Amino acid sequence: MDDLAVARTLLFTPADRPERFAKAAASGADGVILDLEDAVGLPHKDAARANVLDALAAPTVGPRGFAWAVRLNHVTTPAGLADLLALGAAPTVPRIVVLPKTESVTEVDVAVAHLSRDGVAPTVIALLESGRGLSAAEAIAAHPAVAALAFGGVDLAADLCAELSWEPMLFARGRLVQAAATAHIPAIDVPSVEIHDSAALERETRAVKSLGFTGKLAIHPAQIPVIEAVFTPTQDELDQAKRIVAAAEAAGGNAVQLDGKMIDVPVVKAALRTVRLVAPTT
Repeated sequence: MDDLAVARTLLFTPADRPERFAKAAASGADGVILDLEDAVGLPHKDAARANVLDALAAPTVGPRGFAWAVRLNHVTTPAGLADLLALGAAPTVPRIVVLPKTESVTEVDVAVAHLSRDGVAPTVIALLESGRGLSAAEAIAAHPAVAALAFGGVDLAADLCAELSWEPMLFARGRLVQAAATAHIPAIDVPSVEIHDSAALERETRAVKSLGFTGKLAIHPAQIPVIEAVFTPTQDELDQAKRIVAAAEAAGGNAVQLDGKMIDVPVVKAALRTVRLVAPTT
């Protein structure tokens, strides 16, 4: 599942808890992010890094082409530099990396320079978690290695001296979705702090989906079924998407109407994604 366009949810798992890796892979999420950053205290960074290297050497593969990603420490910190040096020298480099608190394309360039292998850059998920990050959202999204933007609402709220609630974060969410859409890449929402309130999680997930987010991060396996259910097309949505794709293919690239409405390229792309969500390429 290196194609993040069909990743509905990615589950954070502390990298210093290797006994949880297989459980996370079996959670039903589309991928796991082995977290070297916020989930790991400074005394445990070295051990967590070693666990990640072991996991990359023998990854668990899920039924849908499971994705292993690694959230690094910020590239300007000593821990982040240690991450880049260790992962860059490993026999197997991560195909997907999550860059926290991304504020410039320079940070992406640094990670790519260390983690590219045989001329192939890693796929980057850029977490935007500050006012500066939001200001640079379009430039970051346009970087060729960046395949998705993720919303870091907790840190952003602290940076803006705002509340971590729907209304104060609405502008920032819309800003991130706009930047992702401009670059034609997915936008992934922040994990919900609601672990056991499935109704609240469902409301939030439906709300971010309506804004244009294509997926949502998770911090607990209990959140996965709710998020996946919201982002998985219904049978009616799938049937309609298949009709749109069939009509577009029959038109051979020419303008076409379906049910009295014009079908243009963005509509077809959205329909193709809906079909792929149900039967993704593995």
